Amino acid sequence: MSGTSIVKTLCRMCDDHCGIDCHVEEGKVVKIEGNQEHVWNRGRLCIKGSHGTDMIYAPDRIRKPLKKTENGFVEIPLKQALDEIAEKIRNIQTEYGPQAVGVWKGEAVGFAQEEELARRWIHAIGSPNYFSNDSACFAGRWIGYSLVYGRWNAQPDFENSRCIIIWGANPPHAHPNMTQQINRAREKGASLIVIDPRFSAIARQADLYVKVKPGSDGALAWGLMRELIERGWTDQEFIQNFTVGFGQVKEYARKFTYEYVARETGCDAASVIPELARKIKASMPHTVIYVGNGLEHHENGINNIRACAYLDGLIGAVDQKGANYSPVGFPMKELVLYKEKPLLDLGPIGRDRFPILYRYRQECHTMTLMDQILSGKPYPFKALVLTGANPAMTNPNSFKVRKALGALDLLVVHELFMSETAELADYILPAASYLERSEMHVHGGTQTVTLTRRVLTPQPEVTDEYTMFHELAVRLGAGDYFPWKDEDELNAWLVSDSGISIETLKAHPSGYHYAPVEYEKHKRKKAAGEKPFNTASGMFEFTSAILKEHGYQELAEYISPRSNEVRPDRPYTLVTGARKVMYYHGRNHNLPALASALPEAEIEMHPADAARIGVESGSMVKVTSDIGSVVVPVKVMEGDEIGEGVLQMTHGWKSHNVNQITHDNVFDPISGFPLMKAVQVSVEPY
Repeated sequence: MSGTSIVKTLCRMCDDHCGIDCHVEEGKVVKIEGNQEHVWNRGRLCIKGSHGTDMIYAPDRIRKPLKKTENGFVEIPLKQALDEIAEKIRNIQTEYGPQAVGVWKGEAVGFAQEEELARRWIHAIGSPNYFSNDSACFAGRWIGYSLVYGRWNAQPDFENSRCIIIWGANPPHAHPNMTQQINRAREKGASLIVIDPRFSAIARQADLYVKVKPGSDGALAWGLMRELIERGWTDQEFIQNFTVGFGQVKEYARKFTYEYVARETGCDAASVIPELARKIKASMPHTVIYVGNGLEHHENGINNIRACAYLDGLIGAVDQKGANYSPVGFPMKELVLYKEKPLLDLGPIGRDRFPILYRYRQECHTMTLMDQILSGKPYPFKALVLTGANPAMTNPNSFKVRKALGALDLLVVHELFMSETAELADYILPAASYLERSEMHVHGGTQTVTLTRRVLTPQPEVTDEYTMFHELAVRLGAGDYFPWKDEDELNAWLVSDSGISIETLKAHPSGYHYAPVEYEKHKRKKAAGEKPFNTASGMFEFTSAILKEHGYQELAEYISPRSNEVRPDRPYTLVTGARKVMYYHGRNHNLPALASALPEAEIEMHPADAARIGVESGSMVKVTSDIGSVVVPVKVMEGDEIGEGVLQMTHGWKSHNVNQITHDNVFDPISGFPLMKAVQVSVEPY
């Protein structure tokens, strides 16, 4: 590509998929700006997006295949790397069985066709063992809401809401475009309520901020349900015609008195709950209750999430304007092979232990995988192909993760940089950046579909996900499952039944609106004799027959977190993973322009706690859990920005990796999510 041009595509520095304008001069991207025409970000771009060129042209980017030898990594030709990897996989499957091999998809790849390619490849070569970052992030909310609604929407209709409740999330640091939607709603008079253990950036903007103890969210949700039911501030028409189990909700909610909720949450429930209820009554059904991943990483996470979802049904804020709208899906072909090759008889790892995770997500359990690698039980697991992930940094109990990955016969990592996980690999394949590949992206919140542009041609031995999986599949005798020549042919196949051509998508680089907005689809479906919701009963489920079938509580009963029982040896409760705007989980720490803003981790602490142990900002402390210890500098917060006895530490720093002390042995029993946001710890000066 010569001369100067502007190419429109989508940013992938996080998973918000903002529209961007790439300024290209003589075949090089020299600047990235927000696309003013894009309906989602409207020209705005965060610091990560504007520094996309730093990632693409980073001097430490891996551009040649690497093979580990006794003398370290050496460059080898791509063909040799693929040949050797395929031969090793074939030998392992021959000796130990097809299920001895797995694939792991990371967040850097995303949640669309790149994920489905990984799922397709592993089933194509005969193994059911698909893993991803989702079994420790995002999928908890997906499952919780799916058990109630039959689906989860990550982008409710904030802009038309009259009352917005942000529960365990911090959009200014995690979802800037969501923040702008909230701001536009507030300009039209919407109220904003934030519920969180931390006085976060979004909490500072709130009309009402409610501070709760980590993991106690379900108690507040049930107390609010009790208030709404007793006052009669519910949508009886929706409850009677579209729900199951309301009688049990009404009965169970009675125990959540102001006194009980106050003990569990630490908030002044007698004043907070009535105020919350009044704001909801004034806005219903145009009320958005958005649950962030702050509720996922608890031993009671799914039921806390389900309790929050119940509130939508009580007030009829279901598929409504200004509420939790249900997007219309785009009819794209599926790449996964679960119907054609389910492979359940081969024992997907973690399915027996966490059947709901597998039933709803076809996801194997990453923490169980580590134990299985090390124990060899119930069967040997010997090889893993990993793309766009860094579990040695982001999974709980990092020491065990590194030990397990190091014990594999074969670890292949498809990456842009030498991550902590890549350092453990036998082979590293250089990955294409988001500007060097093309994929279909469906944005549910705006009901648009976009074909992302390949702005740059990757170097000859740098591969996109399709090329990598295609080449390995061909070598392993599964090439028939990857018949497309390249990504372009694949993209055309994906939309071939949609009625929308690739040419149409190319003509709409800012997104093509594939369906008009339609509210209250459950009413139309019921009138037509269809199931109103995609649940087992077809109804909005306060009680779940599927959970009961698997031996779980059918109602979202509240379980008090163990952190509410103070241990003398572990007197503090550690919350991990609060997002920092310049980073995306473990990514971008190697980019100097971003890393300079926050070069090392910090542990956030209340002033009274700092005074109690005799430390100040910048002091080093040793933080210890039942899993291990980490040494980290202190950041003393101002006033009540964080609760007394509560600490917060973000993950992603190699030098201060908080996941050295997070739990890989305490889980939500339904989702299998690890305990990472209410970790009982001790703290001492170091």
